[in-house]
Amino acid sequence: MLKKLSIIALAVVFSAVTLFAQNGQLRTAVAGQKYKIKGVVVSKDDNGTFVIKDSVGMDTKIVVLPNASIKSNGFFGGDKYALSAIVRGLNMEVEGVGDATGSVSVSKVRFDKTSLQTAQAIDSRMAPAEDRLTAAEQNALRVSGQIDELMAISNAAKGGAKAAQDTADAAVAGVNATNKRISDLDDYVVQTTATVNFKVNSSKLSAEGKAALDQVATTAATLKGYLIEVTGFASAEGSTAQNKALSDRRAQAVKDYLIQTHNISLRRMSTSYGYGELQAVADNTTAEGRAQNRRVEVKLLVSRGINQNVEVKQSNDDK
Repeated sequence: MLKKLSIIALAVVFSAVTLFAQNGQLRTAVAGQKYKIKGVVVSKDDNGTFVIKDSVGMDTKIVVLPNASIKSNGFFGGDKYALSAIVRGLNMEVEGVGDATGSVSVSKVRFDKTSLQTAQAIDSRMAPAEDRLTAAEQNALRVSGQIDELMAISNAAKGGAKAAQDTADAAVAGVNATNKRISDLDDYVVQTTATVNFKVNSSKLSAEGKAALDQVATTAATLKGYLIEVTGFASAEGSTAQNKALSDRRAQAVKDYLIQTHNISLRRMSTSYGYGELQAVADNTTAEGRAQNRRVEVKLLVSRGINQNVEVKQSNDDK
């Protein structure tokens, strides 16, 4: 009897926690009302239904209409994308109208191309990792349940009602810890950063730049579940097109060095990108400022789900 009560209690507690997590802070859209929402995709129910979380933490269920316009932002209208390109972690803006179910039926979807590339790179790595982790932890929970059952029977025979309750509490705590780890799998944080500077109109790595990349590779070798993001920049001395191409070459030079010199796996590298003269960090009207803008920024990102108690660090360039 005590064994059955313990199992029922665990089921009730777990169902209640799951139900609360699913229903918390979900917007109920007003039918016929227009909406324009910016947020990040936090779940994907099927190929046309998503949940996005906005800057104030409100979730909204999004239904993408069959004829919806799905594009990246750009100077010339951006590129068109299929609905299947949208993945978890993508920051996007949608426009639509509330429907009878409380969802927002959207006809327009816009996002930054770089954000899409990063989200897709992370999603392609996390999907198989989630599958492996889920299978392993489900098996662990089954074994844990068998042990808990034997302990509960033993405690009941000895009249140890308190010990049986402690066992049930420990099992609930284990389920909660497992859920937390799974939810953190696609939560990437910056572990360390490095900035590599270049000479005028050059994409050749200096000795100092190679040393900074060597340190990034050394740190990466100690981690699991990491990703390296590479972005290139240029000063405003040439034309916009020339600066864009130069920043792409600088980003590729850094990526080539990490792959060829340190044997960094391709699956660990996100798609490199050059911003040209955009996102300057210093004044382009001065020689010193232009020198700072001729750069490549390297970010070493790690998954919280795989790297427990991760510590965010900074390179000497950020101090």
